[in-house]
Amino acid sequence: MNLIFVETFVWVARLGSFRAAADRLNATQAAVSNRIATLEAEMGCELFERIPGGVRLSTIGQRALQPAEELLRAAASFKVSIGNPEQLKTTVRIGTIDSVVHAWLPRFIEMVKVRFPSLALDLNVDTSLGIGAELAERKLDLALLMGPVLRPGLKNIDLASMNCVWVAAPKFGLGGKQLGLEDLQAHPVLTFSRNSIPHIWLLRQFEELGISPPVISNSNSLSAMLRLACDGVGVALLPTPMVATTVDAGILEIISIVPEFPPLKLHAVYADDPENIIPSILSVIAREASLQIPNTPPD
Repeated sequence: MNLIFVETFVWVARLGSFRAAADRLNATQAAVSNRIATLEAEMGCELFERIPGGVRLSTIGQRALQPAEELLRAAASFKVSIGNPEQLKTTVRIGTIDSVVHAWLPRFIEMVKVRFPSLALDLNVDTSLGIGAELAERKLDLALLMGPVLRPGLKNIDLASMNCVWVAAPKFGLGGKQLGLEDLQAHPVLTFSRNSIPHIWLLRQFEELGISPPVISNSNSLSAMLRLACDGVGVALLPTPMVATTVDAGILEIISIVPEFPPLKLHAVYADDPENIIPSILSVIAREASLQIPNTPPD
């Protein structure tokens, strides 16, 4: 039995269309149709019923789907377990966020290269919302983001949470003081992208205390927010790993704000497909990398 034909069967079953399966498999629609016809001839049964606009599984096809997925999973596991990791030459598309880039992404890449020396990583940095949407559309193989991403067919692996800290340039004179959120009303605030989970949390903190929030400037680039904070444009709420160097250099000061901001909940997310063994392995490596990074504010 040709595993390519089995894989084609699984994707046609999931997507309900020869055309959609062809796009997913980088094949022509005619090739997909021929593979299914050949598989049906070999099995001696019809796996699909043709309907307007696509196909649906026949009764026999419904019974065949789970064994087909298990067969693909076993084949992929065999290839990874028995094959030489140095000969695994493929590209994995990874989406991540600024917070991870500035914390433990370099460590993660180093660990991946040790395990799979010939594996190529295609990195895309965006917001968690953007990364999650691309993963759901299967434009990415693995996402490292603020999650979880609660969509059918996706598996979420918990990573180490990440603390955030309030910082400001020394000219504001806010360092070394015990402050509350109300003390920020006189200053512009720089932070996470609008409608992101941290942005919503921040607005909720002000709301729960009955305090009108200050002027908040958002960006999908935390690196840009960090640069603006260093230039004294405003007070910033940023992930701790991002600000460690600038705090150590005296460019920024940590501000003690009550209540504390909750840690960011990070996840590694991938499509729970039977052949998706590499992203599942990389998610475990990502967890190990995240746990190796200290998550305490600099002195």
